[in-house]
Amino acid sequence: MATNTTTAASILRPEQVGPLIVQPLTTQSVAMQASTVAQTDATEFRIPIITGDPDASWVPEGTEIPVDDADFDEEVVVPKKVAALSVLSNELIEDSSPEASAVIGARLVQSLVRKVDSAWFATATVNGPAGLGSITPSETYAGAAYANVDAFLEAITAAESVGAQVNSFVTHPQTALALAKLKKAAGSNEPLLQRDVTVPGGRVVAGVPLLVSPDAPNDGSVYGIPKDRTFVVVRRDVQVVLDSSAFFTSDRTAVRVTARIGFGFPHPAAVVKVNKTVAP
Repeated sequence: MATNTTTAASILRPEQVGPLIVQPLTTQSVAMQASTVAQTDATEFRIPIITGDPDASWVPEGTEIPVDDADFDEEVVVPKKVAALSVLSNELIEDSSPEASAVIGARLVQSLVRKVDSAWFATATVNGPAGLGSITPSETYAGAAYANVDAFLEAITAAESVGAQVNSFVTHPQTALALAKLKKAAGSNEPLLQRDVTVPGGRVVAGVPLLVSPDAPNDGSVYGIPKDRTFVVVRRDVQVVLDSSAFFTSDRTAVRVTARIGFGFPHPAAVVKVNKTVAP
């Protein structure tokens, strides 16, 4: 359904579109919050992977130091296009106010956020990049129901065992609710999880921030994400374009947002999946 003066307030002047859409994307997307966001001007982004460290040696004074090179590989990320389109009446655009601009900007941003996060959690997305479901992470097991944070402590240790650090846990809101209901002891009303007082509604599990997304699997699983081992790659040519030619006869303007985004997981074992199952 097209937006018009009977269904919304005045919306958006062309010079307001970019800041309202491009900048909030990186702060609202859970994928981008949890990962390292890298920008590129190229069609591909190459992430170097050290597969073997150089071997240091103890050497006596005045002797040659043995040469030993590091072994390198790389992961190639090809950003894919994600786009959103909204059609507005020209009256709305011409009578725009900053408050109304924020409304349409937020709507377009939310559309992009849902697409990016959905693809990030998925195994594969048609015309999109492969996500978390496509890798083989380390795993821990919480059992049939969460009773404590032991599985999360094990996840933190699993990442540390491969030289990584879990910077955030990500999960579905229903799983976060189940965790929030855990109590410190039988008969106690004191929650087991801590609150992050620096962020409204922020949660902390085992000392690590817990992020939620409705696009995460709703199966009780939780992913532990090392920020420096997961990448969201964004092409710099994010575009916000207004065009009235296609809707000339109805005096309307289309607002099109396009971005090219890809994901990189150069160290799959550093990502840890907490399963709500019993270990096989």
